[in-house]
Amino acid sequence: MTHNPIRPWRNIERRKSRQIMVGSVPVGGDAPISVQTMTNTLTPDVEATVGQIERAADAGADIVRVSCPDEASTRAMKSIVQQSPVPLVADIHFHYRRGIEAAEAGAACLRINPGNIGAPERVKDVVHAARANACSIRIGVNGGSLEKHLLEKYGEPCPDAMVESALDHARILDDLGFHDYKISVKASDMFLAVAAYQQLADATDAPLHLGITEAGGQRIGTVKSSIGMGSLLWAGIGDTIRVSLSAEPEEEVRVGFDMLKSLGLRTRGVNIVSCPSCSRQGFDVIRTVKTLEERLAHIAEPITLSIIGCVVNGPGEAAMTDMGFTGGGRESGMMYVNGRPDHKLSNADMVDHIVELVEAKADRLRTQRETDDAELAPAG
Repeated sequence: MTHNPIRPWRNIERRKSRQIMVGSVPVGGDAPISVQTMTNTLTPDVEATVGQIERAADAGADIVRVSCPDEASTRAMKSIVQQSPVPLVADIHFHYRRGIEAAEAGAACLRINPGNIGAPERVKDVVHAARANACSIRIGVNGGSLEKHLLEKYGEPCPDAMVESALDHARILDDLGFHDYKISVKASDMFLAVAAYQQLADATDAPLHLGITEAGGQRIGTVKSSIGMGSLLWAGIGDTIRVSLSAEPEEEVRVGFDMLKSLGLRTRGVNIVSCPSCSRQGFDVIRTVKTLEERLAHIAEPITLSIIGCVVNGPGEAAMTDMGFTGGGRESGMMYVNGRPDHKLSNADMVDHIVELVEAKADRLRTQRETDDAELAPAG
């Protein structure tokens, strides 16, 4: 546990959804909100694709999606699945055979729209393969690729059209007795996506996969995703998320976790509380925080750390974090541990010392977690 307690006024009441499994990862119900990303390598390049999946998993990804546009990609999936540390979603468009092949290759989930893959018999074949291989399905509606008849009906992409598309696809699966699906209604227009998700959340108990698609580069994409997805998550809507950035997959994962950490919905890694810096700062706050973010990126255990340049807000912030450093002395500052002043520390030694303290605490937390897990594990 972190030093900072969760107050009742910070609690988010999540929408009640049914739970499905994506491999070993539960999605929906009371399961933690999972974080996803997608590879951008050529799928038949198994080594490059597995390497990217591993980097995403190291950053904390719970699930990774892999594109399967052709037979060469689905042939490669079997080897990729065998080497992947996390469950994989096969991204399928239009061709029903690719869905069957991906399910048989070990994909944990298929991203496919049942209404877009042809005759009812083809849909039945894909659903049969999914069921036979314990594979769930994501219905993925996108504002930029709505069905022609819906665009003619509504005149343009709108929340009603997106939700109608999603429910039409869901009805096909329901009629086949297949209920292990989740739904997304993504759009690059943040307002459109949020409105569609709000409407869909009232229309179904299926778990929802959140995303603002084609959000842009790392900076603007992070801002748009945080506003759009953040407002939904704050309202309790969303069971799994993917932040879509023109950036490496591991960056999407980091932003996703930062979003969830900011809302108190997940706790992973070091959460640094830092000031924007001003003329009162007793050390270079901006450079220090950047260095600490880089050197502590490998920490997975939840730890809060405050880095404040002066004594105006420093002690108050440090009182609410596991560790904190407050500047203000002559080339030195005060190190706080568990909310209390603990020892003075020179600015020159600050970064190395803080890294040592955080790593030591992470080791203790990891050991305790492993001990707790062993005690809870069933005998035999």
